[in-house]
Amino acid sequence: MNNDILIKTTQKRHKRIGRGHGSGRGGHTSTRGSKGQKAREDIGLLFEGTKFKKSLIKRLPLYRGKRKFKPFRNAPLVVNLKYLNLFNSGDVVDLEALQQKGIIDKKFPKSTEVKILGDGGLIKSLIIKLPCSKKAAEKIQKAGGKIQNIKKTSSTEEKNSGEKEK
Repeated sequence: MNNDILIKTTQKRHKRIGRGHGSGRGGHTSTRGSKGQKAREDIGLLFEGTKFKKSLIKRLPLYRGKRKFKPFRNAPLVVNLKYLNLFNSGDVVDLEALQQKGIIDKKFPKSTEVKILGDGGLIKSLIIKLPCSKKAAEKIQKAGGKIQNIKKTSSTEEKNSGEKEK
């Protein structure tokens, strides 16, 4: 004899609640229990009662009012040295030149800060008019390039320069 198992071809219908005694789930309370808010109407998933002190809104962090939280840090865009090999030797590297070569998106405004970091190697000698890290500056000078615009970032350098002027 062959013991083949029949595949289930029918699906059970869902129970229709509150449609009278003949439906099997009807009658007085129709599976909703007796009395209370849940028996009478639908309640939202996030509803926790009308107590405001315990509500979800009150438990969220305070982002109301005038800047009680710190704004986002304005970090400069980072460009690594390995991408500067797209330029020809002797070219000037600034924000517009980076946008023309497609290293930086053209949507960025001219006020965008860009910093060159020392990841990768540089083969060509370039004239750079952007802030660089120390490692990047060393690699640029080894390749025969020049740096024309270096921003002083540390406060100790500013203090030292102020003392020399006096």
